[in-house]
Amino acid sequence: MAYDLSVLDQGCQEMGIVLDGEQRQQFVDFYEYLVEKNKVMNLTGITEFQEVLVKHFLDSLACVKAVDIKKVKRMMDVGTGAGFPGVPLKIAFPHLEACLLDSLKKRVNFLEETFDLLKLTDITAVHGRAEEYAKNKAYRESFDLCVSRAVSNLATLSEYCLPYVKVGGSFISYKSGTVQEEAEKAEKAVKILGGKIRDVVYFSLPDSEIQRSLVVIEKVKSTSGKYPRKAGTPLKEPLV
Repeated sequence: MAYDLSVLDQGCQEMGIVLDGEQRQQFVDFYEYLVEKNKVMNLTGITEFQEVLVKHFLDSLACVKAVDIKKVKRMMDVGTGAGFPGVPLKIAFPHLEACLLDSLKKRVNFLEETFDLLKLTDITAVHGRAEEYAKNKAYRESFDLCVSRAVSNLATLSEYCLPYVKVGGSFISYKSGTVQEEAEKAEKAVKILGGKIRDVVYFSLPDSEIQRSLVVIEKVKSTSGKYPRKAGTPLKEPLV
């Protein structure tokens, strides 16, 4: 089937991303496999091709607006779901060593099958909770960049994600619309966890009215060993 990739090409061009023929095909193959698997398991509510290009692929790639991905070696994607933003970032930037974490085994299995299908290397999917893996020495403070499109408040997400980031690295939280108030409320929690909110980048998705934002949190000092707290606590009782 012939797909119209012009919106992807144009969106990438605007972000300074150059895709070759193989990468463009990987995005098509990823889309087809996502939609096929979505018939038997709940991966996404968005299945129309052009919508997936904009709302999943280009949205995932937008973190280039906030960080120089070429300088990132190791990346962690917390609460990746069907692989966003981790898989599009890995396709567009093959040099990344990527680890995608999700709490649902079926989704992790889907991701592993996706990596094989797309012939992606230096990418792994792990099944578990963010709070537990963050205590593991192999993962803790060992990533240059942590990203998350998960839908939790910023204080909770920071407790999930900042422990993975090495000092000098960044955590980028993908948010919808204006996030200023949420960012201000999370400032104290971010500081407790060793981070500092450096920037909030606002942008619109191409061919849509959808407003998005990226909260850029820099890791300025090591996270105390008592964080993250035990599973479930960051969600129920966010740091304030």
